[in-house]
Amino acid sequence: MRTGATWTALRTATGALLPRGRRLPEDVWRRRHRVLLVLATTQGLCLLPLGLALGHPVARVLLLVAVVLLPLPVALPHRWSRAATSAAATASLFAASAVLVDLTGGLIEAHFHFFVVVGLVALYQDWVPFGVGLGIVVLHHGVLGTLVPHSVYAHHDAMTHPWRWTLLHAGFILAASCAHLASWRLNEQQGLQDPLTGLANRIQVGEVLRRTLTDDAPAAVVLLDLDGFKAVNDVRGNAVGDEVLRTTARRLRAVARAGDRVARLDGDTFAVVLTGGHGESASRAAERFLAAVRGPLTAGGQELAVRASAGVADSATLGAGESTGDGTERLLHHADLALQEAKALGGDRAVTYAQAMGRAAAHRAQLLEDLQGVVGRGELEVHYQATVELDGGGTEGFEALLRWHHPVLGTVPPLEFVPLAESSGHVVEIGTWVLRTAAQQAAQWSRRCGRPVTIGVNLSAVQLAGDEVVDVVAAALRESGLPARQLTLEITESLLVHDFVGTAARLEKLRALGVRIAIDDFGTGYSSLSYLRRLPVDIVKVDRSFVGDLTGGGSATTLVASIVELARSLGLDVIAEGVETEQQAGTLRALNCALAQGYLYARPVSAAQVALAGAERSSEHSAEGTAVTH
Repeated sequence: MRTGATWTALRTATGALLPRGRRLPEDVWRRRHRVLLVLATTQGLCLLPLGLALGHPVARVLLLVAVVLLPLPVALPHRWSRAATSAAATASLFAASAVLVDLTGGLIEAHFHFFVVVGLVALYQDWVPFGVGLGIVVLHHGVLGTLVPHSVYAHHDAMTHPWRWTLLHAGFILAASCAHLASWRLNEQQGLQDPLTGLANRIQVGEVLRRTLTDDAPAAVVLLDLDGFKAVNDVRGNAVGDEVLRTTARRLRAVARAGDRVARLDGDTFAVVLTGGHGESASRAAERFLAAVRGPLTAGGQELAVRASAGVADSATLGAGESTGDGTERLLHHADLALQEAKALGGDRAVTYAQAMGRAAAHRAQLLEDLQGVVGRGELEVHYQATVELDGGGTEGFEALLRWHHPVLGTVPPLEFVPLAESSGHVVEIGTWVLRTAAQQAAQWSRRCGRPVTIGVNLSAVQLAGDEVVDVVAAALRESGLPARQLTLEITESLLVHDFVGTAARLEKLRALGVRIAIDDFGTGYSSLSYLRRLPVDIVKVDRSFVGDLTGGGSATTLVASIVELARSLGLDVIAEGVETEQQAGTLRALNCALAQGYLYARPVSAAQVALAGAERSSEHSAEGTAVTH
């Protein structure tokens, strides 16, 4: 009865420490089991020379060693369940303890080997090995201690009362087991959690998915990645970035269902494992998570706008053979492909995985890999599109536009590779190269033509996120000899909504160098017209979508007229983009817009083509320098 009560207490105690469904991850369990299996085998083999050295008969030693090694075939991995393999390895370990006591004639020091084994089997973090150990204690200390006490105990009291000492050893094992189990459980919890947010980590996500897919239960994964988080870290500092991550974790946990597992995988990437959710429900869940992430967030005493992109993958997209084994990694890979698609579409949205994404993602992955070192390989080229005066058609300057001549894929469109360069950080090196190349070209044209030739260069959000952009621009001007007034730095107005204060401060520093600042694609972003009064801006570029609608009159004409009048009242120049017809040009002249870009006047061409056109027409336009390229 006492033994049964002890067994019940052991299961109750360890059951409380190991809640159902919180077992060790499979890969962690297998690593630990392999170590214990090696120890059990080594221990059994070492008993042979020990027994012989102590003078025991060879047959008896071989029999005892066989008893220790006999359970090990069952303990081999991949053949039996966790419970069976761990029980077999434990039986071998504890049997070695009993044999060691027997071979040493019941020396008290040999009994301490039991407690070493207790610590070892605690690595399994399961009650089964402790139950096996308790059973062997009862068999060895109780049964054998009663039948052959001299081989078990070395003192008279234990020989006289073997069951009393059996219960004492069992109590020690129970107490040590619970202590070890609690300690390992706490350690394992820390190893399965993200230390910054307290969410689950990648190991725990993998185990939850593996267990769910093994049971053929439906599951879905939502991967979320914060948009523009690198800029937050670079500009605001790591402390603010950490607070953003912690707040995001709290928001995701608040809207997750009871059965969902929310995790932070790495950096600013989060994951939510949905069990039982398929198709539409997973997509709706992703939208719910994105809505929770949105909204003002105060960190470091400043209000930030946080957005995220989400990729959704459902276990229904897995093949029959993938539902076990590699299904976990495949599902996470599908979610990541969908996430990359959401990023490529501009972010702040959720995309659900489709089979066709595999090919598109592979193409993007190849481009991303090839962007590494693209400047050094000489595959990039700067093309130049003229900015002309609407009255007279003279060339006022040029805008530098990047082209990538891929050795295998041919010319890759900027809309395809520039977002990849921005997301990967390659845009910093590429942007610096474009800036230096364009400044040198404009300085060369100015010397050749005998008059100032202006050049416009686009700055990405990543370049403008740090103060080092000021040093980069200053160095480009210094190396090229281009007067600062001839350089125009163009930014899109969507940059202003994420970090208006920081962007405005860096633009002030750039303008202090003497360069001009232009807002590109004006009217398509999120900023209000009142921002123009608070920014160090010299030029407004009207987006081509408004210019294209001018032929129809109506609201587009009114909007362009309003932009032109507002800019003139603030002393700003206006450039209309995407002018393709004489009708559009006539309307812009009537609205008093002075400058334009578009195919009506010039397409983007290489520097050599611009120089060739200028040489051919220099006699006709000697006063104006470089000619317009058609």
